[in-house]
Amino acid sequence: MDRREFLTAGKRSGTAVPGISKTEARTFSGLNVYNGPWTKNEVVHLLKRTMFGAKLSDISYFAGKTMNEAVDELLNPTAALPAPPVKEYDGVTGVTTPDNDVLAGTTWVNSVNNDGTIQSRRRASLKKWWMGCIIQQDRSIREKMVLFWHNHFATETVDVGNANFLYKHVNLLRTKSLGNFKQLVRDITLDPAMLIYLNGRLNTATAPDENYSRELQELFTLGKENNPNYSEADVKAAAKVLTGWRVDSNVNTFPSYFTSSRHDASNKSFSSFYSNTVITGRTGTTAGDLELDDLLNMIFAKNIEVSRFMAKKLYRFFVYSEIDAAAEANVIEPLAQILRNNNWEIKPALSALLKSEHFFDALNQGAMLKSPLEHAGAICREWEIIFPDAVTAYADAYGMWNYVMTVAANYQQNLGDPPSVAGWPAYYQVPQFYELWINTDTLPKRNQFSDLMIGNGYSRNGKKIVIDPVEFTKKLANPADPNLLINELFEMLFRIPISQQSKDQLKKDFLLTGQDQDYYWSNAWNIYIGSPTSTNYNIVNTRLRGLFKYCMNLAEYQLM
Repeated sequence: MDRREFLTAGKRSGTAVPGISKTEARTFSGLNVYNGPWTKNEVVHLLKRTMFGAKLSDISYFAGKTMNEAVDELLNPTAALPAPPVKEYDGVTGVTTPDNDVLAGTTWVNSVNNDGTIQSRRRASLKKWWMGCIIQQDRSIREKMVLFWHNHFATETVDVGNANFLYKHVNLLRTKSLGNFKQLVRDITLDPAMLIYLNGRLNTATAPDENYSRELQELFTLGKENNPNYSEADVKAAAKVLTGWRVDSNVNTFPSYFTSSRHDASNKSFSSFYSNTVITGRTGTTAGDLELDDLLNMIFAKNIEVSRFMAKKLYRFFVYSEIDAAAEANVIEPLAQILRNNNWEIKPALSALLKSEHFFDALNQGAMLKSPLEHAGAICREWEIIFPDAVTAYADAYGMWNYVMTVAANYQQNLGDPPSVAGWPAYYQVPQFYELWINTDTLPKRNQFSDLMIGNGYSRNGKKIVIDPVEFTKKLANPADPNLLINELFEMLFRIPISQQSKDQLKKDFLLTGQDQDYYWSNAWNIYIGSPTSTNYNIVNTRLRGLFKYCMNLAEYQLM
């Protein structure tokens, strides 16, 4: 067992590494550009961190590029944005409130309908569609960034209520996911879903609501770590700046808008943390925009605090949960500087991080636990499960996506509905962080899902999603050779080394069915390929299914 394995095991067991104090740096690597080996190992590491799993075809594709080319392509999506969600929810016997405004199979996102039952169905439709976006993602970091921002600017679907606002919110996260952070904060501030979720639409001169102004500073830009930090008086003053904004659910673009009569036009004074800034009160139709810009300029003038806060958020999402003194000095500080130097553009910071020696450091590989969405999404994508066509069989496709989404929700990551405005605790809760994903309830549920997918699959309306072990194996480089088969399989599945002894035992137990000679598998495979009868298929399918099921039940399968 190498040091990386021991550290991972030690985190699970609470043991310490012999001869290494708990305060010693895990690694002294930094943001220098990585120039080490560029093998399948590094490709898989990059893809599992930036996408939902690493498909064989994606591994092969990016292995044919340099590391710089691979990261650049992941950070510059060229695929079109996903088509919006469609009405797939009225084909149920007994529907008492049908959505007659929208034709079946067409999108509802621009349809005005404030009926509560219909909005409930649309919210469910949005969540199914979003899971479909993950499963059908393009070769880019975009969908992973949508999840990053969804956790950062958390909202909850039931609290927002209006599915049209929710779609507009998710679309904002997707279209601006790799853009300018300061601009995204501004857009989120005026986003209708956020105005509802954190009471911005209720924030008036006569009844200031501090909910959004508090989270804007504490969760979205500055964090809680700065000392001294903003004060309660700053929260109250910022709330007054943000008075007057409302939302319109009766226009099919679902805009937010400003009402000057609801705005506090007085001067707003801030504490010494903000250099005693005074935001001049304004009147008229432009007052809301002008004062909002003043507020954001004041917050982002605390550029060291904001940049450090965001550097840490990116680091914990893409690299590792714990930030020791060495990581603080060698990664966080220079990453924060990149954010400042590039006027809050996210892409240059991500590029530096994902191309760094630190990102590819052996101690940062296999050192994270898959989130529920990463686990469920990767099973669907890496094993290339075939889903119904989203155009010709949209109701079936949405039904299958809903099942996968529900599976991830059952093991604690409900897409669209993080537990609070702070997001999921696994992304911030010290000291456990993403170890919170795994417990005596959720681990069996993960294994139940993988067992089902490699077993009988999930059936709905006469259609089935299931892993086809034989079709998957045909895509390997040399499936007739049991050693090469297992090596290539393990390269894709596992992020920590598996001993040769373990590989040999698994080969013997499953592919060779207890025999000692490799030809027991090679002959069976070649006979099937030459004569794909049901009998020959069942022989290789049974062996592969047993191997794949065992692999997905290993603790190491939960790491990425």
